[in-house]
Parts: sequence; C-alpha cells; structure tokens
Amino acid sequence: MISDGNNNQLMSEINVTPFVDVMLVLLIIFMVAAPMMTQGVDVALPEAAGTSLSRDDSEPIYVTLKPGGAIYINDFPVDVDRLKTKLTALLKERPGTRVFLRADKTISYGNVVRVMAEVKASGVEKLGMVTDPLEK
Repeated sequence: MISDGNNNQLMSEINVTPFVDVMLVLLIIFMVAAPMMTQGVDVALPEAAGTSLSRDDSEPIYVTLKPGGAIYINDFPVDVDRLKTKLTALLKERPGTRVFLRADKTISYGNVVRVMAEVKASGVEKLGMVTDPLEK
C-alpha cells in the first residue's frame, strides 16, 4: 500500500499499467515470432504465371511430393499406395476441405500424374496446384 503525500491514508488500488505494458510487449513478440514457427515440407516449387486463389478460414490439406519420391499429407509421410485411403479418411472428417498439390520441380511428370490420380480417386473434385510466382 502506498501513502499519498497529503494525508496519512493508505491507497489500496493496484497499478495495472506495468502489467498491461508487459502484456503488450509479449503480444508483439508472439505476433512476430509465430509466422517463423510454421513448419512444413521444403520443396523447390516450379514457377508459373497466374492469379492467387481466394482464401477462406478453413485449413487446406497439402499433398507434397519431394525429390526421391517421398509423399507427404501436410507434414506426415505416406506411401503412394496408402494416399487414397488417408485422404478419404481426412475428407470424411473435414468435408469440403480444399486440397493442394505441391511438387518439387525436379519430380517427373509421370509421378505427379500418378499422385494426382490417387488424390482424385479419394473423392477430391477440385485439386489446386501450388507454384511460386514467375520471376520477370
């Protein structure tokens, strides 16, 4: 308790200003650090000209092809033989979820088409292809 200078009564109020200041600083630190903590599978995407798709709030499913033939659903590795089964189960839990295919630019066209066929067979009607913007 703090005594004010004029009379000898004690103040029983809590000063929350330092608490608010600390919380605002922590908020800014987390806002800056959160995008850096995003993990994913690293691939060298091909470049293409085009427009971005509109975004909605639902989290999409990413199917990623890495060099060497490794396939991932989001960040989890999966065999091409089990890709259809896993995607079908995911889409039953989250109907209407967007699915995007990310393939390294060194992957052969035949492997990309094979994975696209498995994705389509799992019930995906619209499959988005992820690329980097074309450098001019």
